[in-house]
Amino acid sequence: MTLVAGIDSSTQSCKIVICDAETGAVVRSASVPHPPGTEVDPEHWWTALCAAISAAGGLDDVAAVSVAGQQHGMICLEESGRVVRDALLWNDTRSATSAADLIDELGGPEKWAETVGVVPVASITAAKLRWLADNEPQNADTTAAVCLPHDWLTWRLSGSTDIATLTTDRSDASGTGYFSAARDEYRPDLLELALHGRTPLLPRVIEAEQAAARIPCGALLGAGLGDNAAAALGLQAGPGDAIVSLGTSGVISAVTDVAPCDPSGIVAGFADGTGRHLPLVCTLNGAPVLAATARMLGVDLDEFARLAVSAPAGAHGLRLVPYFAGERSPNLPDATGSLTGITTENFTAPSVARAAVEGLLGSLVWCREQIEAQGVDVERVLLIGGGAKSPAIRAIAPSVFEGTVILPAENEWVALGAARQAAWALTGHLPGWSWRRSGTTMS
Repeated sequence: MTLVAGIDSSTQSCKIVICDAETGAVVRSASVPHPPGTEVDPEHWWTALCAAISAAGGLDDVAAVSVAGQQHGMICLEESGRVVRDALLWNDTRSATSAADLIDELGGPEKWAETVGVVPVASITAAKLRWLADNEPQNADTTAAVCLPHDWLTWRLSGSTDIATLTTDRSDASGTGYFSAARDEYRPDLLELALHGRTPLLPRVIEAEQAAARIPCGALLGAGLGDNAAAALGLQAGPGDAIVSLGTSGVISAVTDVAPCDPSGIVAGFADGTGRHLPLVCTLNGAPVLAATARMLGVDLDEFARLAVSAPAGAHGLRLVPYFAGERSPNLPDATGSLTGITTENFTAPSVARAAVEGLLGSLVWCREQIEAQGVDVERVLLIGGGAKSPAIRAIAPSVFEGTVILPAENEWVALGAARQAAWALTGHLPGWSWRRSGTTMS
């Protein structure tokens, strides 16, 4: 049996799956948590990755490995390869004003959409670099290279200390704000704009099926990819599928052959992991909305789900706007959540629980509609992520989405997508693994 490994370095944890390269069957796996926060020393990710590899039995018998990582995170490196400062994660909103400045300086959102398919918001790497240049100019001066979480971990796995050997792939590069997925090229002028004239080294973009290097034990090291592209690759999503990932954030994406161009900035023109496009809308508010509401009600998540399902659709007129952490889609970084329509009759635990679930799912329906407005047909929803485990989400999602909802068999889809990419780099063809779209259809 030939083994391949896929790594998912997410906001919350590092997961690894080691699979049969031919069938995709998981042979062994492990997970190690990451520290909380929106500003993290990347060394914590490396420590977690090493611990996860060890817990999964090591990589000595693995032929190829790829890393998928959380998108947008800003990692700045010195010439020596040392990290300049803690990484700013995708959910760090301090760069909201910087994003607005960049939009104005290039000539408006339409210009950004035409140039790179992405209009800067606080999450985008270019906006974080502008924040760095404005607020920590000495750190900006010291920055010799800029990379993303999966780029950095791939580089560390290779054993290299030379920043010139940094690599990335088009899926993750497309989330930076200075790479055009439609043209498959960096826009160094936008990097220079973000950093007030500074032009640090960027990782070399390699094709999804190419190898970046070999790790010291001899395994082939795949290109890696962004976490959303990895999930799509793991699910083997195709035209007509919308992937809704309900985790720390809410993410909806769809695989298409045509690059989107949304001047509103809501739909990001990201790339997928196969050479196509992955129009994507991301919210800042995901499953934590459910946890926070359950905590307020003084119940655990199981009881919260029971309460939500016991209330009728519409929660007797109670409406919850789930902008607990500000919001990215729509771009309202300073927004807060709200509960409206309160009456003496509906201000009950079941109605509040139901309103939280419907409010969260409703925000994702709005995101799907933005993608559909780009000419993308959505025939069914593939619902994944930790939040999809909630019985309330499973019960209520089909009526809110008004269509077919598929709940794939529980798997680490991001890590499996990375493993599938590793098998692609190893064999030269993208395998169609046997667990494709296994799961439950809810409608």
